[in-house]
Amino acid sequence: MTELQILSKWKGFPMRLRWIGLLCVALLTLAAAASAQRLSNAELKKQVADTERAFAATMKARDHAAFASFLSQDAVFFGGDGQVLRGKDAVTQAWKTFYIKPEAPFSWEPQEVEVVESGTLAYSGGPVYDPSGKVVGRFNSIWRLEAPNTWKIVFDRGSQVCNCKK
Repeated sequence: MTELQILSKWKGFPMRLRWIGLLCVALLTLAAAASAQRLSNAELKKQVADTERAFAATMKARDHAAFASFLSQDAVFFGGDGQVLRGKDAVTQAWKTFYIKPEAPFSWEPQEVEVVESGTLAYSGGPVYDPSGKVVGRFNSIWRLEAPNTWKIVFDRGSQVCNCKK
């Protein structure tokens, strides 16, 4: 049924109510289409893991601009020295030092990924490696879906691994 056919069925109603009705029908149609296209949790987890891998690849490629593209404007990164970096600009500026030298000072990869039922927030975590491949830390990140299929990192915290004797 076209919009004109719908409007013609409402001839006895004032024009304002006709347009409100048409708007409601359009919104319901869009909502139905959006819910029909919702990805499964497994698909969302794969999407986040792939995004985390692409984020990590910026370090290997020495591409600081690409690194910045994964950050939410609201990003909060916790530094190893207790410093908290707030906002994309602060994180980008602080992390520039890791991208200056030709060799990457560390690398990381996702080992765990979980996505909340709404599909809008995700956790990723995994090992951090030194240049020789030795595990030296662990990262924990929270991602937010900010646009269709566009995950941005909002929280990140790294921690050293314990070399404790058992």
